Amino acid sequence: MEKNDSSRTAILVIDDDVRLCRLIVEFFSDSGYQIEAAHTGPSGLARALDEKHDLILLDVMLPGLDGFEILTQLRRRSSVPVIMLTARGAREDCVRGLNAGADDYLGKPFGPEELAARIAAVLRRSRSVQSSKVETVSIGRLRLSAASRRAWIGEEPMEITSTEFDILDLLARAGGKVVTRDQVCGILYQRKATPFERALEVHISKLRRKTEGAGVIIRSIRGVGYVLAGDEQ
Repeated sequence: MEKNDSSRTAILVIDDDVRLCRLIVEFFSDSGYQIEAAHTGPSGLARALDEKHDLILLDVMLPGLDGFEILTQLRRRSSVPVIMLTARGAREDCVRGLNAGADDYLGKPFGPEELAARIAAVLRRSRSVQSSKVETVSIGRLRLSAASRRAWIGEEPMEITSTEFDILDLLARAGGKVVTRDQVCGILYQRKATPFERALEVHISKLRRKTEGAGVIIRSIRGVGYVLAGDEQ
């Protein structure tokens, strides 16, 4: 698939449910999205790696190669936004997907309006390279560039997902002030935080591991939010 029309958002659906894929294509037919589908793990991974898509909808259970392995291999080469599609109530799948680098997850069955909202939210985040934020922000040995949406520890580039960058950038630009959970969820999901925001906690946990040795620490302020500070503070 060639993205000849740059005005159309290219979405790849990797799901062995052929009927569901057809419904997604039909629902978004007039939305400005250009959608294609792959129905096996190997074919889905091959298409995902061709770097022609703006977002990927990835099912967990796939023939030949499951969604987790696809995501793991994809993250070695690409930061394309990924929304995992999981069985309703399978919280362990949600957490595993987020740990592997997914930007969001959606439980099956889902309504098309909810899917559209999730897609729009993830795309807004991934395209949030703002002209007013071209500068680089640094704290400790950590450096983040809003223009390129990349992060470094010293001179070493960090492996970081789009969602992780958004969280880390928000914390770094707060200048040592507390960022509330509602503020983080407002950026990520366009809503307030719920009492048990498991997805956010997973992202924060991963960022703490990834920033080890950067001279910074992400502190949790109980019942409020988070603050990024130098580890000597």
